[in-house]
Amino acid sequence: MRDIVSCFSENAVNVSHPSCSSYSNTACITPSLTPSVQNAVASIHRVLLSQTQKQVLVKVTWCRNNSVQGLSITFGDDPLSTFKLNINSRLFRKKKGSKIFDSHDSKIELFWDLSNAKFENGPEPIDGFYVLAMFDSEIGLVLGDMAEDFIAKKLKSKNPVAKTALISRQEHCSGNTLYSTKAQFCETGVLHEVLIKCSVENEGFKGNPVLMVSIDKKVVIRVKRLQWNFRGNQTIFVDGLLVDLLWDVHDWFFNPASGYAVFMFRTRSGLDSRLWLEEKLMAQNKDQQEKAEFSLLIYACKSSSQ
Repeated sequence: MRDIVSCFSENAVNVSHPSCSSYSNTACITPSLTPSVQNAVASIHRVLLSQTQKQVLVKVTWCRNNSVQGLSITFGDDPLSTFKLNINSRLFRKKKGSKIFDSHDSKIELFWDLSNAKFENGPEPIDGFYVLAMFDSEIGLVLGDMAEDFIAKKLKSKNPVAKTALISRQEHCSGNTLYSTKAQFCETGVLHEVLIKCSVENEGFKGNPVLMVSIDKKVVIRVKRLQWNFRGNQTIFVDGLLVDLLWDVHDWFFNPASGYAVFMFRTRSGLDSRLWLEEKLMAQNKDQQEKAEFSLLIYACKSSSQ
């Protein structure tokens, strides 16, 4: 009997186990090439309140450039329900505090502490911080390694806790054609290392651009003659989930002055043979609507010298 990967698609790649790969494990990291730098990271969290069954989408954006490093949080589609904090501003250094405002018929209480936040190469802190939002005294958005300590010390033990899921993450980066990030494709899954690289390989007397994407150091796609195959898709399996990997690097070749390449990883809601673009046109039942899907969208801008 054929396994589920081969039954679903002849081109599907399973990255759940180290021994399974349709491609050789050739290293796709060039030691002399430094990965691109993140400029902004935006995550969308779905908060389902247990008391009212109301759903609120919360967008959290971390950004950094030469002069500004900041945090922005938007609740729903109400522009008046946006909180902004410029971490590096000399005029506003309130890295710890709270704020109360009304939005979507709810009283929102926002608490944050970035005074000891630690950063690596990106705009998003890795530890030493917390960001927490409460909706009508119900604990909703919880970010940071210090959040649990804050809840234990400052909040009441009887506060209800909403069901929260990360449904989308967008990353903007600039630099060269090597990009590295991490992603968790489901709540019960592990954090995976994702690497995207575009390089030139010699074929005969010509050098042809090749796109390689790897997860946990395993190559899941390898696209030759990229200038002609600048758009495409591939199905992979991650943590038992079907994930559609789509790429569009058209502007890298035909609009290099201002163009971004786009890469998307998106989980499917089930063993459906349709791609997610078609799937959205179909009616979904209640169980599918409540199930949190996840998408990772990467915008990659390369300098003209790369």
